[in-house]
Amino acid sequence: MTSSDISAELISTVADAFECGTALEIQGGGTKQFYGRRSAGSLLRVKGHQGIVNYEPTELVVSVRSGTRLSELQQALADAQQLLGFEPPAFGTDATVGGMVACGFSGPARPYRGSVRDAVLGVEIINGRGQQLRFGGEVIKNVAGYDASRLMVGAMGTLGVVLQVSFKVLPAPEVTMTRTFEMSEILALEQMNIWAGRPLPLSACAFYADRLLVRLCGSGDAVLAAGREIGGDEVHDTMTWWESLREQALPFFAQEEPLWRLSVPPATGPMNLPGDCLIDWGGAQRWLFCEHSADALRQVVRDAGGHATLFRGGNRDGEIFEPLQSVQFRLQQELKRAFDPRSILNPGRMVEGW
Repeated sequence: MTSSDISAELISTVADAFECGTALEIQGGGTKQFYGRRSAGSLLRVKGHQGIVNYEPTELVVSVRSGTRLSELQQALADAQQLLGFEPPAFGTDATVGGMVACGFSGPARPYRGSVRDAVLGVEIINGRGQQLRFGGEVIKNVAGYDASRLMVGAMGTLGVVLQVSFKVLPAPEVTMTRTFEMSEILALEQMNIWAGRPLPLSACAFYADRLLVRLCGSGDAVLAAGREIGGDEVHDTMTWWESLREQALPFFAQEEPLWRLSVPPATGPMNLPGDCLIDWGGAQRWLFCEHSADALRQVVRDAGGHATLFRGGNRDGEIFEPLQSVQFRLQQELKRAFDPRSILNPGRMVEGW
């Protein structure tokens, strides 16, 4: 079948489901099924909708179908010495572009190069009525009113079945260097925030077990100068370490307790929560293995100005994401009604009931 045949079949399936009120569970490569609440419905596979539609390296823009393997897209970019700035984790060889957008995950470079949402220029989706819609465009300077395309990032497929996405891409760095330091958590957090305020070519900062790692990327002269400025020991062949952090393949992530993702202001000090913690994103993202009460943990994180997500494990029938305040909840409800009035797309994946 051609891509147009596959997209027509997907549209027809969603339209029929809308008429019958049949719930659909959207699936790409299935590598991120662990994330979010449990969702039940007839399986709607989009993995067959594949291919890079348009790629102009000189324009720093790529458009790709949602069922395309993430690895295929990354290889095409690497061949042109370019990359996705947000450094997305795959969590498996079958990871697709649509799943990457739906979950909205970003890797260690996120604070320095932006998020998935920052890179999305436009999308083509099927809404809950079975209508094919397009938002945004395929150029970096996109002036198209309210940018509804970015609503699809992190929506877990609850607002639409993603068919195609356009991204802005970045040149690959000329040189990459990692420096390491032995220090306490409080000193590491202070140092990461000091460096963040300086014109340094930072691309990742992570801390675990009294070890701070800092990645510098850019031109050769700039990276060498920054390395001399910040000091520490140079670590060779660290690409695998950063990839393991991104893909959660470090020994830290092999623990069995529920894994929480804490998003806090980067200047937040040690949070003194029970459990084992790894700090990423220069202090803004903290991975915590903890069986602490969800309500108590969320309150501590809320008091710090952040929010907590049950990333993996635990009770997937409960509150996975930070409960929304009343105004935010109503806005989310209205968006859901506008895009998916009968709640047939991944119902319950984010919020119970819709």
